[in-house]
Amino acid sequence: MLGNFTYCNPTKLYFGADALQNLNLELPRYGSRVVLIYGGGSIKKNGIYDAVMELLRANGKEVAEISGVMPNPTLAKLYEGIEIARAHQADLLLAVGGGSVCDYAKAVSVSVHCQEDPWQKYYLRFEEPDCETLPVGCVLTMVGTGSEMNAGAVITNTETHQKIGHVFADEKIMPRFAILNPNYTMTLPHRQMVAGIYDIFNHICEQYFSGTDDNTSDYISEGLMRSLLHDSRIANRDPHNYEARSNIMWTATWALNTLVSRGKTTDWMVHMIGQAVGAYTNATHGMTLAAVSLPYYRHILPYGLEKFKRFAVEVWKIDPAGKTDEAVAREGLAAMESWMRELGLAMNIRELGADEGMLEGIADATLLLDGGYKKLDRAEVLAILKESLG
Repeated sequence: MLGNFTYCNPTKLYFGADALQNLNLELPRYGSRVVLIYGGGSIKKNGIYDAVMELLRANGKEVAEISGVMPNPTLAKLYEGIEIARAHQADLLLAVGGGSVCDYAKAVSVSVHCQEDPWQKYYLRFEEPDCETLPVGCVLTMVGTGSEMNAGAVITNTETHQKIGHVFADEKIMPRFAILNPNYTMTLPHRQMVAGIYDIFNHICEQYFSGTDDNTSDYISEGLMRSLLHDSRIANRDPHNYEARSNIMWTATWALNTLVSRGKTTDWMVHMIGQAVGAYTNATHGMTLAAVSLPYYRHILPYGLEKFKRFAVEVWKIDPAGKTDEAVAREGLAAMESWMRELGLAMNIRELGADEGMLEGIADATLLLDGGYKKLDRAEVLAILKESLG
């Protein structure tokens, strides 16, 4: 491994079918005022809301609620949540839901005591908090983002068609604790399950496809990808297979808790393009990534040929005998495409509501990053979008 890095992750995880009871260990660490944050109300139908509220009451907490957090949390919703948390004088933000709810809670955390507009400060200028922040805890009900163990928070400005993520530098923004019960994920519709699986896979890819040195992080990534491929196929056939769903949940956490990015420059362009598509279509995050990733990876393959060949051999078990490096690499991407189709993922952005008239705006909304094997320009982004349209 080359270069220098720091790794710190303070999030405490409680994993398993009985994990929720560990709220009894965590809640006494915080003051009496809790803001419970959740999405569209599914947790009230499946009993999770009642179970969490029972534990909050047993621990003497005064609870305010922020409900209706959408899959792509909006700036308007952020402003609403800030006011609720301020009025309640919150001591703890407890997010119960998937990655969007966890992201949203972190965005509220850094904004409640902020004297400036959080969109300008955190999402346009990418500044760090210089105010007090609120602690966040998570009860996870959907896997994919890894938000339960990282400091990232993605917010969408519907007026400007910008969907921007800020990974905060200070580890205190990470959730203080996270409750992971695989059973909570089993009520999800199939489409949400597979979208989450692809989100996990692409998180690993975007850290893997960078660098040329012999890096331990890449070996870990390959193991995580192979595990995910194995369990995704089981879960696709039998969504209630606990072992497969528990492995997927654990893989999701390690895919984006920053461990496998250590010693890497990383390449997040699939996320940048996918998030720009999402800002225009409001499509499910994992599906936007699926729709743009193969055109992107085919585009950069010649610049990272050695790693794409390794990906084909180590992850997809392509036999390299008698083949050129490029043929092996492309065979790996073809195997990846077959797996994506097997899961039922979106394979083009037209399926998600995009059309030709949106492409220029999506290209303009795409942040251009370095770190991968090639830094794109706007014309290349537009070409990838045109191919992604299908």
